[in-house]
Amino acid sequence: MKKLVALMLAVLMIGSCFTSALAVNEDVSGKVMIYTSMYQFVIDMMDEAIKKEFPNLEGANEGSFFFYGGTGTIQQKVEGEMDTGTLGCDMLMVAEPAYSLQLQEGGWLHPYVVEGADELLRFDYDKEGYWYPVRVCNMVLAYNPEKYSYDEVPHTFKDFAYDTSLKGLTSMGNAMTSGTTMAAVAALTDKYGFEYLDALGANDTMIESGSSALAKLQTGECKVIMILEESVLKIREEEGSKIECIYPEDGVILIPSTVMTVAEDRSANMNVEACEALTEWLLSEEAQKLILEAYMHSVFTDMTEVPYDSVDTNGLIEKDMGVDWVRCYTQRDEIRTQFQEKVTQ
Repeated sequence: MKKLVALMLAVLMIGSCFTSALAVNEDVSGKVMIYTSMYQFVIDMMDEAIKKEFPNLEGANEGSFFFYGGTGTIQQKVEGEMDTGTLGCDMLMVAEPAYSLQLQEGGWLHPYVVEGADELLRFDYDKEGYWYPVRVCNMVLAYNPEKYSYDEVPHTFKDFAYDTSLKGLTSMGNAMTSGTTMAAVAALTDKYGFEYLDALGANDTMIESGSSALAKLQTGECKVIMILEESVLKIREEEGSKIECIYPEDGVILIPSTVMTVAEDRSANMNVEACEALTEWLLSEEAQKLILEAYMHSVFTDMTEVPYDSVDTNGLIEKDMGVDWVRCYTQRDEIRTQFQEKVTQ
């Protein structure tokens, strides 16, 4: 009888611990709306995971926690909402830190200090807790070895723009609408001057979506493209594509994408407690594993895993060209104007 009682108590204790583990965030409730520029397939993954982790939290966008838009679309939406004094979201997950700096300076954000962030993160964050990196995009070059040999394509961002043999055979994103392309353009014009944009324009670089550029690599219409590494890794795994990344010899461009919480009195649902809990979760191992599955790099210092078919993240950090995020914010209009006048027209 004593053995039976002891066994039952042990089962109850295990069950209690298991229930507690599942119910860590059951006390988080209310609604949350997150504006993001993440791809839809990443949003779907995140939605599913958040609903499991926060069973009593409700997504404010017809059941989803996210509203998707490109960087330019989100910035225009937020700027329009600022006139009312209240944003239509509670959090933002954007492409790069420059926009976080802008919103922080304008008093639109709520600070939340994540304990141990110094040891946890290998990328910069706001020490007062106004924003944190949660995923890392990597701007690279790509080519199709079934159409051209490695020796026929440029191995640097500089040659991508200045090699006249590539005229009409290159493609990249639009800095007017894409936050990651804007960040890359900011880094490249910081390194090579605005003359870099003159070279892109003179070489008739095509400005288009990543999917269009990849399609042109497949056919050979493009010889090399500037694109996010994640886009190449995704089609390599899902479609068996032979397209390969080139990690430029003059430096890759790593772009930490940030999360931030809107100040409670300026937010849609005034639910900063839930936003703080979501921030903690996004900086958890579970969420960072999802980042890897979405073909992006983790922000964790001790994360040795990399996205499918990628290379060591710390090695990339050593080769990172770097982006001056303050310049990217304060000179955004000038950089976009120069890009539009010299490259898109």
